[in-house]
Amino acid sequence: MPRWLRSLPRNWMARRARRERRRHPRAGAVLLAPWFLILGGLYWLYPRQPRNAARTRFDVLALMLALLGYQASLYSSFGVAGRSHGHLRPQGLATSVGYGVFLAVLAMAVFLRRRVFARA
Repeated sequence: MPRWLRSLPRNWMARRARRERRRHPRAGAVLLAPWFLILGGLYWLYPRQPRNAARTRFDVLALMLALLGYQASLYSSFGVAGRSHGHLRPQGLATSVGYGVFLAVLAMAVFLRRRVFARA
């Protein structure tokens, strides 16, 4: 046995295996964070008028609901995917479903905002 392998703790492989099984659903969210910032910024900025306190509250609420929906769907869909195709499949499914929920909430908010604030 090589010397460098003997210098490792005895339970090194077991710890590594436990760490590999304990994947977190937010790992894929790091890749979408810049895109969420871009979409949220565009939602916030356009259209520029009317910009009053009610619209600001509505926009903040819509963005918060989109992020909360993303997080809820991320955690709920992480355990649904089968691991027969590897450990990356649950993260991919959870990230895709979460992205869809984020877009759906923002799309509904755009149409609702247009309808509510067109009368104002």
